Amino acid sequence: MSALTGIPAEETRARARGLMERLGGEVDAVVLFDDQYIQYYTAFAFIPTERPVALLIGADGERTLLVPRLEFEHARNHGHAETVESYREFPDARHPLLQFGDLLEARGLGAARIGIDQDGYPNVMGYWGPALSEVVPGAQLRRITRTVDRQMAIKSDLEVRIIRESCRWGARAHELLQAYTRPGVTETEVENRATAEATAEMTAALAPHYRGKNRWIQGALALYRGQIGRNGALPHALNVNAVFQAGDTLVTGAGAGLWGYLSELERTMFIGEPGPQQRRYFDLMMGAQDLAFSLLQPGARCSEVDGAVREYYRSNGLEGHWRHHTGHGLGQRIHESPFLDIGDDTVLEAGMVLSVEPGIYDADWGGFRHSDTVLITESGMERLTLYPRELEALILPA
Repeated sequence: MSALTGIPAEETRARARGLMERLGGEVDAVVLFDDQYIQYYTAFAFIPTERPVALLIGADGERTLLVPRLEFEHARNHGHAETVESYREFPDARHPLLQFGDLLEARGLGAARIGIDQDGYPNVMGYWGPALSEVVPGAQLRRITRTVDRQMAIKSDLEVRIIRESCRWGARAHELLQAYTRPGVTETEVENRATAEATAEMTAALAPHYRGKNRWIQGALALYRGQIGRNGALPHALNVNAVFQAGDTLVTGAGAGLWGYLSELERTMFIGEPGPQQRRYFDLMMGAQDLAFSLLQPGARCSEVDGAVREYYRSNGLEGHWRHHTGHGLGQRIHESPFLDIGDDTVLEAGMVLSVEPGIYDADWGGFRHSDTVLITESGMERLTLYPRELEALILPA
């Protein structure tokens, strides 16, 4: 199998053309400000700052990037846009969005139908400026984010291959995290050691082609995020530099950033033999995840999957221990559309990649959550996360 070298120009070009085809002639052009959308259509990965970056996609799929002068060579040499334009600085003597308006007018789009993700550049790092609707007041603006999200949700074969590789290295980082966790050491020590060693292994194995290009995960990452003992009842806690103790229930997280993509692996583990209530919650959590797995197939609605899982919580007396929906899309972002939620009627399609992560949370006992990255296939679903789920494999020495 050939080495992974990222998303090629022909694929991002096809994405831009595919977006215009999906919009079916309802707009004359598209303007995007979201950095993840820009990366998806151009492969240009950058750090959003107060200096706006904008992408214009014409009716034929031709792409023009507007970037600050300091990003010009970066965008030209590492992105796939056919044209890269630059402005000097923000806010400068003439605001960058006004210059972008000049560009739109010069392209004959001053009174056009323009699809947008948002009406101007977002408030990042103190940015301020006019709305796009103020810059081109004669244009008809239409929000198209749902169309963009639906396109991003269906992964190409190459995207799936990159995510598989991310799963592999996320599992390696988690393996080291599990091996180094023991009473008396801190979560920070264990996280740093496991992440550093796994990242070194990954970059060496994938050299010389490895690139991260992911905003959310750098390298091969494994962590606890403070979900240790009772603090595990906070689903999105932060590192508290906890010291591991015998009897702790642990909730982990792992993944790897490769070529702009990531994956998600989470496990519930125990330091020492779990007691009856810990085992009960663990088994119930596994039952909820198994139920979700059984329902994932093309044609199923996200709302139906989450609805069935929520009914499982009700029937098992767990409503007070429910905190979040069953899962979400994965790809460039750690959370993407669609969402396994009763409010999302998206129909699952082959090529979608999602997390499956129903959790149980009890302030006295902590958190109980596995998360697996799965691929919707033509006949059902495939679990891309290859890491043990069973209780006996997740009990650590006390």
